[in-house]
Amino acid sequence: MAEQEKQGTLCFFVNGRKVTEQHVDPETMLLSFLREKLRLTGTKYGCGGGGCGACTVMISRFQPGTRAILHFSANACLLPVCQLHGAAITTVEGIGSTKTRLHPVQERLARAHGSQCGFCSPGMVMSIYTLLRNKPQPYMADIIEALGGNLCRCTGYRPIVDGCRTFCQESTCCLGNVDGGCCMNGTGTEPELNDGPQLFNKKDFLPLDATQELIFPPELILMAETEPQRTQTFRGERMTWVSPVSLEELVQLKSSHPRAPLVMGNTSIGPEIKFKGLVHPVIISPTRVAELFEVTETPQGVWLGVGCSLSQVRCVLEGLVGRLPGERTELYQALVKQLSSLAGQQIRNVATLGGNIVSALPNSDLNPVLAAGRCRIRVTSEGGQREIPLDQDFFVGFRKTALRPEDVVVSVFLPETRKGELVRAYRQAPRKENALATVTTGMRVLIGVGSGVVQDLSIFYGGLGPTTVSATRTCALVVGRIWDEETLSQAYDLLLEELVLPPSVPGGKVEFRRSLTLSFLFRFYLEVHQVLTEEGVIQHQVPGPVRSAIRPLPSQIQPGLQKFQAVSEAQSPQDPVGRPMMHRSALSQATGEAVYCDDVPRIEGELFLVLVTSSRPHAKILEVDASSALQLPGVVDLVTWKDVPGKKVRTIERYEEELLAEKEVSCVGQLICAVVADSRAQAKQGAVAVKVRYEDLPDPVFTVEEAIERNSIFEPQRKIERGNVTEAFKTVDHIHEGQIRIGGQEHFYMETQSMLVVPVGEEAEYKVYVSSQAPTFTQDAVAETLDIPSNRVSCHVKRIGGAFGGKVTKTAILTCITAVAAWKTGRAVRCVLERGEDMLITGARHPVLGKYKVGFMEDGRIMAADFQYYANAGNTIDESLLVVEKILLHMDNAYSVPNLQGVAVACRTNLPSNTAFRGFGVPQSIMVVESMVTDVAAQLRRPTHEIRELNMYRGPSTTHYKMDFDPENLMRCWEHCKTVADHAARLRAVAQFNQQNRWKKRGMALVPIKYGIAFAEGFLNQAAALVHIYKDGSVLVSHGGTEMGQGLHTKILQVASRELQVPTSKIFISETSTSCVPNTCPSAASFGTDANGMAVKNACQTLYKRLEPIRKQDPKGSWENWTRKAFFDKISMSATGFHRGPDLHMDWGRMKGQPYAYFTYGACFTEVELDCLTGDYRALMTDLVMDIGRSINPSVDIGQIEGAFLQGLGLYTMEELPFSPRGELLARGPAQYKVPALCDLPLRLNVHLLPDSDNPHAIYSSKGIGEPVLFLGSSVFYAIKDAVAAARAESGLEGPFTLDSPATPERACLACATPFTQKVGPTCLSRLGKYILKEL
Repeated sequence: MAEQEKQGTLCFFVNGRKVTEQHVDPETMLLSFLREKLRLTGTKYGCGGGGCGACTVMISRFQPGTRAILHFSANACLLPVCQLHGAAITTVEGIGSTKTRLHPVQERLARAHGSQCGFCSPGMVMSIYTLLRNKPQPYMADIIEALGGNLCRCTGYRPIVDGCRTFCQESTCCLGNVDGGCCMNGTGTEPELNDGPQLFNKKDFLPLDATQELIFPPELILMAETEPQRTQTFRGERMTWVSPVSLEELVQLKSSHPRAPLVMGNTSIGPEIKFKGLVHPVIISPTRVAELFEVTETPQGVWLGVGCSLSQVRCVLEGLVGRLPGERTELYQALVKQLSSLAGQQIRNVATLGGNIVSALPNSDLNPVLAAGRCRIRVTSEGGQREIPLDQDFFVGFRKTALRPEDVVVSVFLPETRKGELVRAYRQAPRKENALATVTTGMRVLIGVGSGVVQDLSIFYGGLGPTTVSATRTCALVVGRIWDEETLSQAYDLLLEELVLPPSVPGGKVEFRRSLTLSFLFRFYLEVHQVLTEEGVIQHQVPGPVRSAIRPLPSQIQPGLQKFQAVSEAQSPQDPVGRPMMHRSALSQATGEAVYCDDVPRIEGELFLVLVTSSRPHAKILEVDASSALQLPGVVDLVTWKDVPGKKVRTIERYEEELLAEKEVSCVGQLICAVVADSRAQAKQGAVAVKVRYEDLPDPVFTVEEAIERNSIFEPQRKIERGNVTEAFKTVDHIHEGQIRIGGQEHFYMETQSMLVVPVGEEAEYKVYVSSQAPTFTQDAVAETLDIPSNRVSCHVKRIGGAFGGKVTKTAILTCITAVAAWKTGRAVRCVLERGEDMLITGARHPVLGKYKVGFMEDGRIMAADFQYYANAGNTIDESLLVVEKILLHMDNAYSVPNLQGVAVACRTNLPSNTAFRGFGVPQSIMVVESMVTDVAAQLRRPTHEIRELNMYRGPSTTHYKMDFDPENLMRCWEHCKTVADHAARLRAVAQFNQQNRWKKRGMALVPIKYGIAFAEGFLNQAAALVHIYKDGSVLVSHGGTEMGQGLHTKILQVASRELQVPTSKIFISETSTSCVPNTCPSAASFGTDANGMAVKNACQTLYKRLEPIRKQDPKGSWENWTRKAFFDKISMSATGFHRGPDLHMDWGRMKGQPYAYFTYGACFTEVELDCLTGDYRALMTDLVMDIGRSINPSVDIGQIEGAFLQGLGLYTMEELPFSPRGELLARGPAQYKVPALCDLPLRLNVHLLPDSDNPHAIYSSKGIGEPVLFLGSSVFYAIKDAVAAARAESGLEGPFTLDSPATPERACLACATPFTQKVGPTCLSRLGKYILKEL
């Protein structure tokens, strides 16, 4: 123990280089160590909680016992540096670079167009790289699993999968998972070949050569084999970290420090320290105690050391399942099933079995199964060893167990099952994988051999209270009875009585969670019944339609199609326009070399800024006390509203928004002040130490209903009308009224808000490095705030790690505050929001309540519609007025309704101000329209696509704001989508499937879109560019647009290449800078290429014309000769370009105008399969047809289409922003807020660009595409609603019904109105048993 008193020494390797550290703070994670100490910035901060995968690295360790080297992926944000002794870490920089040699993973991800904004790319690369180190020829399932812990907000995942698929060893079999057949055995349909031009050619890829990989450092092998193990101790400012090497020492330490947590994977304690501010004076890390990793097989079962990672546990259990008879491995199979979807691969690789048990999460995936499976743990302390069963007595309270503080759990015993014993595990979660469960269960039954009599039954649930709970009374009822319908019918009633959830239970979803307890028991009954039938114990089989309850949803992802038109044969081979061209920065992004705002090297004397935000929704500020904060080490200063030298507010539409609150706060998360310190950690501690005293103000407003009642709105309200709705309602055959709620949506750009403000040192000049879509807007804001001219502020945007509309207004405010700090201190100041701060502060998509009244004829023609839209704007106006205007401008979608009226209101509430988001109100607007159309179809009992088609615009048409347009391509998209989706055949197949399946239902939807492109505010439709040609022939292009993953810079390169007739390799775009191009407009409204492309084209044409005399003198000369001669001939080789876009306008008083340059059209077909018992669904296939004119770059455009679609899928089916009753956002990261992951990708996603389309209103006849497709994600929503309607029909329910967005599993399940969901109501306790008996 004497060694414990000494400060430990760490020795590990990073990318083959030795790192030795003697003074490590236990709170230092590998991510900050890599980025700040080693300047390896390829590993990114995305969430800080292990939920996004952006910080994925590979950890390698030598195992002396087996002399094997273990490689595994891990989240650097949760990995304490103190644990790395003897490890080799590989980051994205260590496997390849553009300067030396690309690794095939990097190359294939880039060339398959799997990198857009690129912020997630290093993490994706490292996940697949680690897989290939362990399995050079993986199966597709391995790829999917390896990427399960990585999130991407841009690509839609398909190109990432396609790039990784090239490493797989299997054929492109359809895997027979949609219709039950298989293309390989003649029972299914051969997947359509993707003939025609391809997005990439895999024959061009570098081969994977395992001999070129980094070797494991021999020094670490020698160290592991010869160096004696010593206890390591590391002391930080607040914590001491002790790493013992023996079980005896561990027991002694735990006895001396009973309150000290044992940290192995740091997946539980780490987030608590980081996000909840918990401080543990002592942490014990027993990662080197060999006894905790032992695996011992016995005739009765297997003992697993609690230090085994979940991945290791799964590996051991899969080995046992493969070796032992099935009847002995029932428990093991159930655990393997749970482990396959528990968290992401990176978490499973470090999280331990013991940690999972002892953390005692109430919704644990494993604990209910372990308890039901009669497992037990071996515990040791200074008082000796003992064994404790994992049962209802072990879990004593919320995250509390029966263990004593000094106890150390050593191992877990997993018994083999006996003949007649069956074990099953079920879970339901907000996302199919990598999500904390809503309800989990483990169920075990022992049936007498040949008798069918239940001898023992054990049922445990998670997610039904503060602990894992046992259905003891229900089990007692069933034991001794025959396993039949009558027995289970009685069990349902008792189960509901036994497991009670009060309405105020944390987490809510009371009806859903209670219904799941019944659904899981029913499923267990059917699975056991099936086994007993196969064994001949029970004679009658479960009817086929009912057996659908136990058939899993399809899950195998298939190759999709990407159809686009090849360029003309007459086009020059050197002309890149119209060809699929890799994103210009894709290789740099995949290698980690791409520089984002927070990757800019630290400047001498630089400070870090952390914001202090309001904890009250509506209150007066009585006092801001920073005295304690200013005394903390490293804290330099406090910035308040008083420090602002210039304008203290930002003004939008006559409304003012304070940079920092002065007297009053109006939402939780409002900015009050900021702390600047020498480091990020010190600034964070300083912000926590600032104390704010409030006086609460009465009656805060949170909902649109409250806002309407109290007339809390932002003026003006907007209204528009065509025809006479009132008179039309008098003449129609039917009138229907309905409503739908569309929830908000967090941007969840992978790169959080980031900015660095650097005082130049003279004449009040500042350089601003910022992740912003609107550099000029930010420049102007900073200049006004500091009370200096704009020419003293230069904004620089290299690239943005995703934005989606969320990096305009709030980014400017945050930059202004950072600039004030730089002005006050005279030093560079950096501000990078943590994910939770970002989500709290910056706002989201506007939630909307849409109400409608529709009049229609018996034949389906809609004659009149009246819409009311109420948008929750939040506490400031931001861009809400523009959003509600766009809502009204799109309330016709694709339909010609002769009498149309709409009102839109921006409601003022005490929630964080909502802002622009991809689609800018259109996804909410059209969602209400399509809900109306769906209700009309339901009331007439006709297919929805027929009502849509009947009412669509045809021939020369006029919108409700009197803008003329031709909808020909809208109808072409619609008809083409029906053809490529084989719509009629799918319709028949879905009807047949629903007839044959009771508990699984399929639904389908075909949805159109008409989306207006450009800014309705005409002055924003302009752009400028600056193009330089240097003497050596190289070209530098600057323009006003920002690159945020949408491929704008790539398309600009193609434009310049065509106009100058030089290869793209000679053209470079460095950054977007207000010093190069002034007065830029935001990159938004799907207008970036239209505007900036034309400006660059203009500049290039000017330069090309200047070179014309030289080209005529030397027609066979090279480009380099021409540019060199131009210099000597004193010809200017620098030119500006300008594009004066269309003069668009909208007169709201006269309700007419031309707010858009043109329309982008599209149609989308989606088919889903829904599990009626849980609400889980799977999108089986999606066919997207988009009219984007003549694509400048099909790979970029298809990537935008797929990414927008998946973002829309998230909006309409899974992404929720829950608020507490006091207006506090409860979802602050990926642990609570679920964006689509790879598991949510449609199993077959096909994209078709409409051929032979022209657009005279944009550059090279192209069209804007960034925003329109997002709404088409609603095809998944309406397909789910179609499936729900089929389920409701089974219960005798027909006609219109309400399904709010997002269609989460909870909403879908409850809407199905199954006997199980109906039973959770107080009047339905006697129905279910009779119903089930009838079904069976």
